[in-house]
Amino acid sequence: MKKILILAATAGLMSLAACGGTPTNTTAENVAESHEANAAIYEEAADNTSNEVAEAVLENAADVQENMADAAEANAN
Repeated sequence: MKKILILAATAGLMSLAACGGTPTNTTAENVAESHEANAAIYEEAADNTSNEVAEAVLENAADVQENMADAAEANAN
């Protein structure tokens, strides 16, 4: 009986070891992608406006979103 339990435990541990690799934080990656998409939207809006003040505000908002995306990507690793 002990040998069977040892074999079963060994097989279970080997199957876990076979999974390998490091898990990725897909939530953080999804957040980063969302911020990158928002940044692209802000940049597009900045390009399409003729108001210089609005353009600067939108570009700053895009920069903020890109920084947030960078932070989320750093947390994903």
